[in-house]
Amino acid sequence: MKAVIIGGGVSGTVTAMALRRAGIEASVHEAHPSGGEDAGAFLTIMHNGMDALRAIGAEAPVIDISFGAVGLELVTPDGQTVERRSFDIEGLAGPRTMTRASLYRALQDEAISRGITFERGKRLVSASPGIARFEDGSAAEGDILIGADGLRSVVRTIIDPDCPPPRSTGLDVVYGYTTDTNIPQAPSLYRMIQSLHAYFGYTSTPDGSTYWFARLPTAEGVRSGLTPAEWRAAAFAAFDGEPLPAAEIIRSTGDDVFGGHSYDVPSTPVWFNSTMVLVGDAAHAASPAAGQGASMALEDSVVLAQCLRDLPDAPTAFAAYERLRRARVEELVAGSAAVSSGTTSDRDRNWLYRHHIDWDEKIG
Repeated sequence: MKAVIIGGGVSGTVTAMALRRAGIEASVHEAHPSGGEDAGAFLTIMHNGMDALRAIGAEAPVIDISFGAVGLELVTPDGQTVERRSFDIEGLAGPRTMTRASLYRALQDEAISRGITFERGKRLVSASPGIARFEDGSAAEGDILIGADGLRSVVRTIIDPDCPPPRSTGLDVVYGYTTDTNIPQAPSLYRMIQSLHAYFGYTSTPDGSTYWFARLPTAEGVRSGLTPAEWRAAAFAAFDGEPLPAAEIIRSTGDDVFGGHSYDVPSTPVWFNSTMVLVGDAAHAASPAAGQGASMALEDSVVLAQCLRDLPDAPTAFAAYERLRRARVEELVAGSAAVSSGTTSDRDRNWLYRHHIDWDEKIG
């Protein structure tokens, strides 16, 4: 069996590695010309995501380019810390934070070292059983096509032309980085602040740099096309005058700021057909509130490879993969949306973190 994977991000790259471990040939076809250098935000891979990487022996490159945390703090609008929570999931590595660009590069370098082929500048325009066709006129042949092409998945619309579009979460999300060591630090933890008007979180690296994000309630399209300075100003305005460190941290930041509107995909009715299947955000994009987008994609990648390894044909494997994954990811997407909208508060997520994949377990 040969797989053609559309999308060279987290889910596409790790799917290729998992398939190779399962003895299945795979090639990755990425629309963008770069290897992720243009991906400006940062992200966290939680315990369950690191567990998925460990299942295929791919955790070391991620550990090398990231930093960890031992817990989180929840802070109210008046500046009071109301909860401190340790990541005490026995036997599981704690979460790792890194820039998205560095994660892309680390995973792609690891995949290439394992003999996986990447074709860049390959934007999918159509596909039929056995062949994928790209905007530049080229094509790729394979027995199955795996859509790892993210929120605006082309493969999703090929599988189901009537699939619902991504849904606005009503939030702009702004990410920033500052090297100012005089601001309040949050070493080895995530400090989450619910202000009167928005939500802010930050963590500090071992060298004293700070990674921060702000979730700003905003209608879709209101802030489209902003410059880094304009995104920084929008984030600053949301917290200015409050008894919180958010405004101070934002003010200390230069032009290392990236913003955009947030969307999710609460439910995709059709995940696969006889030769095509979806993984990661192409199947179930979540709002960033739970910090689980990458981790859920990693779980998908490994479970799909196990199903294709153990079951007699692609349609049977795809059906088993959906059965194993759909309820879990849709619960996550719904819970993350509720936190984003303020209809429920942040809560214990050990049910997410404790998920374990045993690579040697046979899928039946």
